[in-house]
Amino acid sequence: MFKYIKRLAYPINITKKDLKMAKYIVTQFGGPSGELGAALRYFSQKFTMPDDKGKALLNDIATEEMGHMEMVATMVSQLMKNATIEEIKEAGLESYYTEHNKAVYPSDAFGIPFNANTFAVTADPLTDLSEDMAAEQKARSAYENLINLATDPAVINPLLFLRQREIIHFNRFKELYEYYEKKGY
Repeated sequence: MFKYIKRLAYPINITKKDLKMAKYIVTQFGGPSGELGAALRYFSQKFTMPDDKGKALLNDIATEEMGHMEMVATMVSQLMKNATIEEIKEAGLESYYTEHNKAVYPSDAFGIPFNANTFAVTADPLTDLSEDMAAEQKARSAYENLINLATDPAVINPLLFLRQREIIHFNRFKELYEYYEKKGY
């Protein structure tokens, strides 16, 4: 059971159009290191965690990743708001526009659609948690790269928030990994 609170984990209010930045940020929605993959990875892995502690942690983080998807989608939507066809062409988004108009579609920055083959679910808690730590590090790196590309504080600040959450998730997965390792899983 989920309780949906109709507000973002971090407020997003981007008023400056920036289609190129939208093109880059969408990768954190549906790219290989994005939030959709993280949510599905952790949600799927939780079913074979050896105890309720692991199941709860993976479920909690999977749920938070869904909130991050909403934040990223909001950013992309606000960055593209009121874009003209000329601006879309100038940003190199004609292919994206052809298929999706200004909708938020799970893809990477190159327009390659989300693919679940980017993650594994093995039923081995240490293997899965190792992958989860690596996924959080890749997402952290992607957010840092986006922060380096961004110039608008209204874009940078939510990216900083999301980057920090990746660090926290990494630490929680590391703690669980060490706990299971001591238990001999």
